[in-house]
Amino acid sequence: MSGGTVLFWRLRRNPLRRRADLVQAWLGLGLFLAALAATPVALFWSGDTAHRHYTRTAQQQAATRQPTTAVLLEDARRHPEPGSAEERRTRYPVQVGFTGPGGTARTATADVRPGLPAGSTVRVWAGADGRLTGPPLDADQVRSRAMGWAVIGALAVQGAAAAAYGVAAGVLRRRTLAAWDTAWAETAPRWTTSS
Repeated sequence: MSGGTVLFWRLRRNPLRRRADLVQAWLGLGLFLAALAATPVALFWSGDTAHRHYTRTAQQQAATRQPTTAVLLEDARRHPEPGSAEERRTRYPVQVGFTGPGGTARTATADVRPGLPAGSTVRVWAGADGRLTGPPLDADQVRSRAMGWAVIGALAVQGAAAAAYGVAAGVLRRRTLAAWDTAWAETAPRWTTSS
C-alpha cells in the first residue's frame, strides 16, 4: 500500500467501511485544514498582542525605574573557580547602600559579581517606591517574549485540533462499540442455540 492509501483508507470505498469511519475521516481532514488555516492567524495575533503588552510594560518600567549607584556595605563572596566562565555569570547577594527617589538613603540586597570588596560601587535600578529592581525590558527581551507567545499560540491551535479529534474519535468509537453490542445481541441467539 502506498502512503496515500494508508492515510486516506477511511475515505476509500470498501464493503467494510462503516459510516463512523467516513465521519471520522472527514472530521480529521476538516480539523487538519482548519488548524492549518488558523495557525498563522493565532501565531500573528498572539505574537502581536504579546509584543504590544511587553512594549507597554517596558515603557512603564522605563518611566518608573531609574539607574543609580550603590556602594557595597560588605565584601562579596569569592567564587571557588576564579577566572572561569561560570564566575563571569555568577552573582552573589550583598548588602548595598544607595540613594533612593527623593534623596533618601536606603539599604537593600543586590546581586553583584564575586570578589568585589566593601566600598565598591555597582549600578543598580531603583523603582519609584525606592526598592531595588531589575532594569526595564529592552527591545530584545520584548521581541523574545513576543516570539515565545506566538509559538505558544500556534501550538495551542494544533493542540486544540488534536484534542477535538481525540474526543470525537472516542465518541465515534463508543457509538460503534454500542452498535456492535446491539447487533451481537440480535445475532447471538442464532449462533448459541443448541440443536
